[in-house]
Amino acid sequence: MKKIEAIIRPFRIDDVREALAEIGVKGMTLTEVKGYGRQKGHTELYRGSEYQIDFLPKIKLEVVVPDSLEAQVVDTIVRTAKTGQVGDGKIFVMAVEDAVRVRTGESGEAAL
Repeated sequence: MKKIEAIIRPFRIDDVREALAEIGVKGMTLTEVKGYGRQKGHTELYRGSEYQIDFLPKIKLEVVVPDSLEAQVVDTIVRTAKTGQVGDGKIFVMAVEDAVRVRTGESGEAAL
């Protein structure tokens, strides 16, 4: 099993969620996060004063999928979250040793 974490722009999450559902991803976890990468924030104008925003709002999407779905999930996220501009996000893929469904006690891929 693989855990896929994607940091993406907030306005792209609905498209990504729908695309993942179409390929069979049954569940996911979303977290509102803030951060920066190469774009290093930006400046905004508020009531005539300019100020620096260092940490930009992002969405962290987490899914755990069977090994067979890993490439398809990563490709789907890239395709649907991409705007072509700096700040589109990152995807991290990690191995998951086991998963257990609390309600039933099922483990492994059956718990997904």
